[in-house]
Amino acid sequence: MDPIYVTGHRNPDTDSIVAAMAYAALRNACGDREYEAACLGDPSEETQIVLERFGFQPPKRIHNMYTQVRDLEFDTPPVLSAAVTVGLAWDELQKHPNLAALPVAKEDGTLYGVLSRSDVANYHMSNITSSTLEDVPLFNILSVLEGKLLNEAGEQVDSVGGEIVIALPQSREELLFQNHKSVVICGDQPEMIRRALQMNVSCLVLCQAELPGELRKLPTKTCVIATPYDAYRAARLIFQSAPIGRICGTTGVVGVHLNDRVDDVKETVLKHRHPSYPILDSDNKVVGVLTRYHLLRPRRKRVVLVDHNEASQSVPGLEEAEILEIIDHHRLADIQTRSPIYVRNEPVGSTNTIIASMFQDRGLMPSANMAGMMAAAILSDTVMFKSPTCTERDIRTAERMARIANVSLEELGREMFSASVEGRSAEDLLFADYKEFLIAGNSLAVAQIACVDSLGMLERKEEFLKLMGSHAKEKKLDLMVLMLTDVLLEGSQILYVGDDETIHQAFNVSPKDNCAFLPRIMSRKKQVVPMLSALWA
Repeated sequence: MDPIYVTGHRNPDTDSIVAAMAYAALRNACGDREYEAACLGDPSEETQIVLERFGFQPPKRIHNMYTQVRDLEFDTPPVLSAAVTVGLAWDELQKHPNLAALPVAKEDGTLYGVLSRSDVANYHMSNITSSTLEDVPLFNILSVLEGKLLNEAGEQVDSVGGEIVIALPQSREELLFQNHKSVVICGDQPEMIRRALQMNVSCLVLCQAELPGELRKLPTKTCVIATPYDAYRAARLIFQSAPIGRICGTTGVVGVHLNDRVDDVKETVLKHRHPSYPILDSDNKVVGVLTRYHLLRPRRKRVVLVDHNEASQSVPGLEEAEILEIIDHHRLADIQTRSPIYVRNEPVGSTNTIIASMFQDRGLMPSANMAGMMAAAILSDTVMFKSPTCTERDIRTAERMARIANVSLEELGREMFSASVEGRSAEDLLFADYKEFLIAGNSLAVAQIACVDSLGMLERKEEFLKLMGSHAKEKKLDLMVLMLTDVLLEGSQILYVGDDETIHQAFNVSPKDNCAFLPRIMSRKKQVVPMLSALWA
């Protein structure tokens, strides 16, 4: 069963990552074992502290939800070596009547070519006008004829080739084989056998016959093979001993990779119109075969969104995925679904508060370590209960999770907020919790850093502003704001790149040198973005 990914938003914060892990754990505990937590970016320093504190590894990182070749129900026929006989390859084609061709691989598993039914047909048609067999490995001939060697000379032969001749009666001298470079096929015909051995023909095939005792001691270089088939069938089968590497297509072969997007593959199929396409993995080894049929109903990736419901904040390729559920505490945005889904959106300060209620609804209690992480996530998103988004329910839930985990909320909060900013680059800090918005035609980006010493952080003001300026120019942002949210001061120092008047009107402050202090402003979601939205509306 393919996984159902549970993922938060881009540039994930602690609430986002822990919510994905907690919800996946909840569903798996209820028997839905395919749920898998994922994230869209590297965990922040704060999140890493929480994960390590409670003994968890970061969830799997995914980069997109585009429907890829790996998501298709493609065929996985045998991948044949170029040394395999035409006969064996044809047997495999007969076992897979829906396939027009089979992939042919080199010894290392990488693509050599493609063997189609028409390649085999063309080869056999050419044998009607040509009776010459190019040198093929002796083992190949023994295989297709189900033959066995009858003399010592055969043990010294590695390959066999020449004109294929079915021996005629002695009375028709002019029709007998004349060239020692011949593969002679005959039955219980002692004189024919003697003639062939004396001429040292390349190979003598005895059909439903044995080598007479008096001829076994005859000096010869001829390889003698016995077969249970009659002469007519042996003459046809012997051409099937040729390696398929000689007849398969090796030029103009078009392959696709497991990670290729289905939309791109459709363009390739329309352009080339081959009946089938070898599928390669990241090491260019053949893993299957793709046909047009497989593209008709692609199997979409499945995803549950937590802590967001906005396309610009979600995983690239979301429009090609199947969204199963949304669990969030933000405003409803622009994500659309193909069918009705389960949505749980509640006005609380943390997604983990909602998920804790879902544990309760199912009569389950999270493990002590998971409860500790959920308590830390609630503290993070509510800025130690100082954010205006915080509700009594957040506080009660965090306290319950802390009791289960046997931790102190105050100590946990101070550990998170003090350690999460130490020794980190301005770029890491700026983009650890960064979101973009489009409001009434205005492009806005708001980054937030929760800390316990915002004045100390302001010593890096010029470093932040320089980085913000170049980023805003690159992204063509109308306004970019960095909130240095101080847990102890219960307010935010803001740095911004954009119009001074916009900041003045939105927050009723007089900014100076692209900086201002906003008392009691703790929430991006409930205070900063709504104030700017009201101004631009």
